[in-house]
Amino acid sequence: MLRINPKMLSRLEELEADLLARLRRAQEENWLGEAEGINLTLTFLRAKREETQRRARRPAVDLGIPRARSAKDHSRKDYP
Repeated sequence: MLRINPKMLSRLEELEADLLARLRRAQEENWLGEAEGINLTLTFLRAKREETQRRARRPAVDLGIPRARSAKDHSRKDYP
């Protein structure tokens, strides 16, 4: 479960360009196993990039700071 920092999206673009160059070479040399592995890596890289872009568009949610319950909180009738 690797989460990419949105600031690193440009690095994913560089990695994709490198993989595409390696894929062309593998296809030219008829290295079928290598080409298959690169295609699989490209699929994962693109999915990770899309997930990172989606997360970057969502606003952050402030959950606040938790606080310890007091004895008074435990004595309330609506407390489970």
